[in-house]
Amino acid sequence: MDIESPDKLIELLDRHAYLADEGLATAAFLALKMGRPLFLEGEAGVGKTELAKTLAALLEAPLIRLQCYEGLDAAQALYDWDFARQLLHLKAAEAAGITDVSRLEGEIYDRRFLIARPLLKAVETQPSVLLVDEIDRADDEFEAFLLEVLSDFTISIPELGTVRAATPPVVVVTSNRTREVHDALKRRCLYHWLEHPSFEREVAILLRRLPGCTETLATQVARAAERLRRADLVKPPGVAETLDWTEALLTLGAKELDPGRAAATLGAALKYREDVATVLGNGLLTHG
Repeated sequence: MDIESPDKLIELLDRHAYLADEGLATAAFLALKMGRPLFLEGEAGVGKTELAKTLAALLEAPLIRLQCYEGLDAAQALYDWDFARQLLHLKAAEAAGITDVSRLEGEIYDRRFLIARPLLKAVETQPSVLLVDEIDRADDEFEAFLLEVLSDFTISIPELGTVRAATPPVVVVTSNRTREVHDALKRRCLYHWLEHPSFEREVAILLRRLPGCTETLATQVARAAERLRRADLVKPPGVAETLDWTEALLTLGAKELDPGRAAATLGAALKYREDVATVLGNGLLTHG
């Protein structure tokens, strides 16, 4: 798909109900045109992961997601051999009277016994969008390994040889900044920090994503979310939580945000008992 400008990308994202501002659209446009990974950093729930999903939809490419976590290693991100199937193949060969060791070794390390994990899938799939989600949760060692893969999109499999991407995937790397990511990885990418949306943009997002939402309800929820983000909370609500909160209110038939229903549905927006206690104790839901 030929995307000729950031403005065109904004338009295409909007068709998929993702409202991007000029800064984000420009960063994403440059990443697409320059073939560079896009590193998105910001609070949880501001739309980092959703952007990767939307890019995959508008590019009509599969989204391949690598969810990072502590202890993630190269093997879990690259590939595994299907030992159970390999063993069954050896037993079948034994039953058939095949005793040629060299032949058997060649057969059990055939591509059909290889389980492709996200990074190998992304290299083998053209086109594709690779989402490396929450890289800040992975260890330093994995971060260094990922940098190597993103440099040339080449994966070496000793038993089979080298797999190289004919067309590199579109790569989106996200971080919630639970720790600092090393400069070496950031330098490989184009960087963009995602803020919480402005009040006006959040109202527009609610109306765009939730067709049953009234402008009154969207305005009141966005205003309440704005207050909660200014409060001293463990985890302020992101756009994802604001959408969940509004959907919960709509499910109850609400047309506007009254304090009773706001308190009853607060678990859709806040995920820590301390935050709920702070909000209710300070009457943050009763202000206009």
